[in-house]
Amino acid sequence: MAAFKYCRSIEEMKFIELTLGSYIISHGYDNKNKEVLQHVHSESFSKKLVPISRIKSISEKYILTDYVDGRWIYWEYEESFKELERILAE
Repeated sequence: MAAFKYCRSIEEMKFIELTLGSYIISHGYDNKNKEVLQHVHSESFSKKLVPISRIKSISEKYILTDYVDGRWIYWEYEESFKELERILAE
Protein backbone atom coordinates (compact mmCIF):
# COMPACT_ATOMS: atom_id res chain seq x y z
CA MET A 1 0.00 0.00 0.00
CA ALA A 2 1.33 3.44 -0.94
CA ALA A 3 1.96 5.93 1.82
CA PHE A 4 0.00 9.19 1.68
CA LYS A 5 1.81 12.49 2.11
CA TYR A 6 0.11 15.45 3.70
CA CYS A 7 1.19 19.08 3.47
CA ARG A 8 0.10 19.66 7.04
CA SER A 9 -1.77 17.86 9.77
CA ILE A 10 -5.53 18.11 10.09
CA GLU A 11 -5.03 19.83 13.45
CA GLU A 12 -3.32 22.73 11.64
CA MET A 13 -6.08 23.14 9.03
CA LYS A 14 -8.75 25.75 9.64
CA PHE A 15 -12.35 24.91 8.78
CA ILE A 16 -15.56 26.85 8.55
CA GLU A 17 -18.98 25.31 9.13
CA LEU A 18 -21.31 26.28 6.28
CA THR A 19 -24.89 25.45 5.42
CA LEU A 20 -24.71 24.62 1.71
CA GLY A 21 -27.36 23.79 -0.86
CA SER A 22 -27.40 23.50 -4.64
CA TYR A 23 -24.15 23.98 -6.52
CA ILE A 24 -22.59 24.44 -9.92
CA ILE A 25 -19.44 22.56 -10.92
CA SER A 26 -17.16 24.27 -13.42
CA HIS A 27 -15.37 21.58 -15.42
CA GLY A 28 -13.24 24.06 -17.35
CA TYR A 29 -13.67 25.41 -20.88
CA ASP A 30 -14.51 23.87 -24.23
CA ASN A 31 -12.64 24.47 -27.49
CA LYS A 32 -14.70 27.66 -28.07
CA ASN A 33 -13.64 29.00 -24.64
CA LYS A 34 -17.15 28.54 -23.19
CA GLU A 35 -17.28 27.45 -19.57
CA VAL A 36 -18.58 23.88 -19.11
CA LEU A 37 -21.00 23.90 -16.15
CA GLN A 38 -22.90 21.12 -14.38
CA HIS A 39 -25.85 22.32 -12.26
CA VAL A 40 -26.70 20.13 -9.26
CA HIS A 41 -29.97 20.85 -7.47
CA SER A 42 -30.38 20.02 -3.79
CA GLU A 43 -33.81 19.92 -2.18
CA SER A 44 -32.43 21.21 1.11
CA PHE A 45 -29.40 22.80 2.70
CA SER A 46 -26.99 20.77 4.85
CA LYS A 47 -24.08 21.61 7.13
CA LYS A 48 -20.56 20.94 5.85
CA LEU A 49 -17.08 21.66 7.16
CA VAL A 50 -15.03 23.35 4.45
CA PRO A 51 -11.29 24.06 4.71
CA ILE A 52 -10.86 27.84 4.59
CA SER A 53 -7.90 27.36 2.25
CA ARG A 54 -10.29 26.02 -0.43
CA ILE A 55 -12.47 29.16 -0.45
CA LYS A 56 -11.55 31.40 -3.38
CA SER A 57 -14.28 34.05 -3.19
CA ILE A 58 -17.65 34.84 -1.67
CA SER A 59 -20.53 36.74 -3.25
CA GLU A 60 -23.96 37.43 -1.81
CA LYS A 61 -25.25 34.21 -3.41
CA TYR A 62 -22.28 31.84 -3.89
CA ILE A 63 -19.10 30.62 -2.26
CA LEU A 64 -16.51 29.61 -4.84
CA THR A 65 -14.25 26.74 -3.77
CA ASP A 66 -11.68 24.66 -5.54
CA TYR A 67 -12.42 20.99 -6.20
CA VAL A 68 -10.60 17.94 -7.56
CA ASP A 69 -8.79 17.87 -10.90
CA GLY A 70 -8.74 21.65 -11.33
CA ARG A 71 -12.49 22.06 -11.09
CA TRP A 72 -14.35 24.79 -9.19
CA ILE A 73 -17.66 24.68 -7.31
CA TYR A 74 -20.09 27.56 -6.81
CA TRP A 75 -22.11 26.68 -3.68
CA GLU A 76 -25.34 28.35 -2.63
CA TYR A 77 -25.18 29.07 1.09
CA GLU A 78 -27.72 29.86 3.77
CA GLU A 79 -25.72 32.17 6.04
CA SER A 80 -25.68 35.91 5.42
CA PHE A 81 -22.79 37.56 3.60
CA LYS A 82 -22.08 39.72 6.66
CA GLU A 83 -21.99 36.66 8.92
CA LEU A 84 -19.42 34.94 6.68
CA GLU A 85 -17.39 38.13 6.48
CA ARG A 86 -17.31 38.33 10.30
CA ILE A 87 -16.39 34.64 10.76
CA LEU A 88 -13.58 34.74 8.19
CA ALA A 89 -12.15 37.95 9.67
CA GLU A 90 -11.61 36.25 13.06
